[in-house]
Amino acid sequence: MQMTLETLGQLERRLHVAVPKAQIEGEIQKRLAQLAKTAKIPGFRPGKVPLKMVAQQYGPQVRSDVISDTVQASLNDAIRTQNLRVAGYPRIEPKPDVAEDEFAFSAVFEVYPEIKLGDLAAVTITRPVAEVTPADVNRTIEILRRQRARYEPVTRPVQADDRVIVDFTGTIDGTEFPGGQGRDFAITLGEGKMLPEFESALSGMVAGEQKRFSLTFPADYHGKEVAGKHAEFALTVKSISEPHLPPIDAEFAKNFGIASGNLDELRAEIAANLGVELRRKIEGVLKDQVMKALQSTSELLVPRSLVELEAQSLRERAIAELKNRGVKTEELELPEDAFRPQAEERVAFSLVLNEVVRQHQLQARPEQIRALVEEAAQSFEQPEAVIRWHYEQPDRLNEYEVRAVQRNVIDWVLQRARVEEQPAAFAALMEPATA
Repeated sequence: MQMTLETLGQLERRLHVAVPKAQIEGEIQKRLAQLAKTAKIPGFRPGKVPLKMVAQQYGPQVRSDVISDTVQASLNDAIRTQNLRVAGYPRIEPKPDVAEDEFAFSAVFEVYPEIKLGDLAAVTITRPVAEVTPADVNRTIEILRRQRARYEPVTRPVQADDRVIVDFTGTIDGTEFPGGQGRDFAITLGEGKMLPEFESALSGMVAGEQKRFSLTFPADYHGKEVAGKHAEFALTVKSISEPHLPPIDAEFAKNFGIASGNLDELRAEIAANLGVELRRKIEGVLKDQVMKALQSTSELLVPRSLVELEAQSLRERAIAELKNRGVKTEELELPEDAFRPQAEERVAFSLVLNEVVRQHQLQARPEQIRALVEEAAQSFEQPEAVIRWHYEQPDRLNEYEVRAVQRNVIDWVLQRARVEEQPAAFAALMEPATA
């Protein structure tokens, strides 16, 4: 096998590879001979089919498979020989102008960049300091009560917390738009799932009443095709129901896994769960700052191929999430360009993160992974069974290994940057948009 490496840019390379045709032809004949032992062709016993007939029937597919396997194996050997770290997937290009006794191709790809980590001493990280209070536990219990609410029909006008079944049709410039129609659609006033103007229009209406109203979609509305546009809506209220919350008693506690029905046990469990959520939230706030700090102080070129792959992945996840919400994604325009800025940030952070981990030996330790699995298992009725399930297959631990590595990196950065503690309320930290 012959190979030459050509530099096309700072990260882009073209690898030329040539393989003797005799090697390919020999592999084809070898595979055909193996296939002849089991090939089933009418008129012949298994293993007695003439090789010529096997070649006529299976030759083209075998040749295609051998060439594909040869390209992959030769490319892998060449990459190892040249000690290349390939980013993304190579683009294979055939080479027609070669010697008759050679099969040649070129592979164009990017290599991973050199990463220069910067000094973090001048970076300031703000660490939120908060705790779970009895008021936070009470607020959570009220949320749980609302989740268990029983709705009963009423004949009065719509008011806050009511569940209203409506039909609506929205138009922009007289034309209906995707996602602007609903039939037997349930809206609970105060949940904030609809625009404020929509909920305001519903307030005070009675069953059977019809109304027309208008609103302007926010400029940053998630539906880009209607963002910033003025729409007219025709609205019909079909029924109104008011919530009846369950009492906070032993039965309520049992419904949330407290077998004894003891309300103090329920409060303790809620406080523990909120504590886990709080730690994860603080970790997320720190992670965002650490990501920005590492990126702003490090020098690297981000491979375009990795950005494209990440943008595709983000787009696919966005589509899947919208489908789960019942959105008809075929009616939406979701170009990959919209996901590239986020993709580039994620790829850059991943590259820098991996370099920090490699240079400073911050890999996840088994006891760290175990602690994270145990923490997650506590929210289930049988924690030990959940822990065993995770350890039955190593790939089930991947998520926890990633989190452990991120914690190690966060701790490493906090030891080198300036850290300022900022007192915060639990509710404000967990729900900054509504605090």
